[in-house]
Amino acid sequence: MPTRRRFLGALTLPAAALIAPPALLRRDALERISDLSRHPGTPADLAGDEDFWSEIQRAFTVDRSLINLNNGGVSPAPAFVQDAMKRYLDFSNLAPSYTMWSVLEPQREGVRQRMAREWGVDPEEIAFTRNASESLQTMQLGVELGRGDEVLTTTQDYGRMITTFRQRERREGIVLKEIQIPVPAEDPAEVVRRFEEAVTPRTRVILACHMINLTGQILPVRELSAMARRHGITLIVDGAHALAHFDFTLAELDVDNYSTSLHKWLFAPHGTGLLYVRREKIPDVWPLMAAPERMDSDIRKFEEIGTHPAANYLAIGEALTFHQGIGGARKEARMVFLRDYWAKPLMELDRVRLHTSLKPGRACGIANVEVEGIEPNDLVTHLWNNHRIIVVAINHKEFRGIRVSPSVYTTRPELDRFVSAMGDLVKNGIPA
Repeated sequence: MPTRRRFLGALTLPAAALIAPPALLRRDALERISDLSRHPGTPADLAGDEDFWSEIQRAFTVDRSLINLNNGGVSPAPAFVQDAMKRYLDFSNLAPSYTMWSVLEPQREGVRQRMAREWGVDPEEIAFTRNASESLQTMQLGVELGRGDEVLTTTQDYGRMITTFRQRERREGIVLKEIQIPVPAEDPAEVVRRFEEAVTPRTRVILACHMINLTGQILPVRELSAMARRHGITLIVDGAHALAHFDFTLAELDVDNYSTSLHKWLFAPHGTGLLYVRREKIPDVWPLMAAPERMDSDIRKFEEIGTHPAANYLAIGEALTFHQGIGGARKEARMVFLRDYWAKPLMELDRVRLHTSLKPGRACGIANVEVEGIEPNDLVTHLWNNHRIIVVAINHKEFRGIRVSPSVYTTRPELDRFVSAMGDLVKNGIPA
């Protein structure tokens, strides 16, 4: 009869085989990523270098029969990342209570250390979640608020996060206040002024996007953080669309918490997110799901969600390697290049209005464009039915349009097709 030691020993060989990158999957993936990281040229020089970006485009397994310009919702992962997740998943299923919990789960700590290092914070301040909503709701529901306490945000904040505080309004009697900011907002000081002007003695929390999902507007969260501290207010930062989209570190933002999705611009597996909480603030936030008292000061209390997959989280490591191969500054420059490539020609047409600033630092790869006289929903339907182009309709009470968000795998000919289709719509309208 086999002993436990022999059984576990027998599992060790498949573990090593499956965790090591199989040659038949992506034999040259690491070499190509390494070559990319050593490629000469400044970010500005490489932004329009199609030879450089064609290598990155080939890393994805996307369907080229359509044009996906909704990468702000969720992004495809490169084959390199997909392969890693499949390996970890296959290994998990050999004997999950051992292979997943005892072998793979501890490896999460290595990924935690790498992510913390990349964005300039302590590994003991990084928790892995399933998405930005989970990270944000951990903060929104985890901070102490009493009846009559006020929460301040903008009319452009993400709907799910507004819903979260509206529920606390109904359940606990807090008060949610929404302010308007300019569209586009090109003066950071004005944004901070409008927030501060709305602060009252009852304001306890400010919720602010780093990048607004509706328009791609970048808000001055560092300055908002400083203002909130002056008033003794907790600032909750929604970074769902920002991390790995444009180049910054959490350290330089100087915020007390930051929530983001990793399946957007880091290209990690779907269902992965991150929550950063400054170490000394961790005890002040209750986890979304209960954790034992001994974990009150442990960032891992925010990961206490019951049984969860190891494969998704470990493959974040490959996504980070891919991101580092491109380089954050290079990715930002390319995203701005792609945005300007389609936006500037469209702005020359009659009845086209851009709700996103093209000024440096005010936005990056996401933009919102309106064709006056054409309903956004009709525009989305026409682009899909007639051109197989995916965009998102934005019907906000303060502005309307479609959100366009290409990615590093998007090609110039694909954007040429989008510009041509939009030009035809401006000229001829949608056929009856």
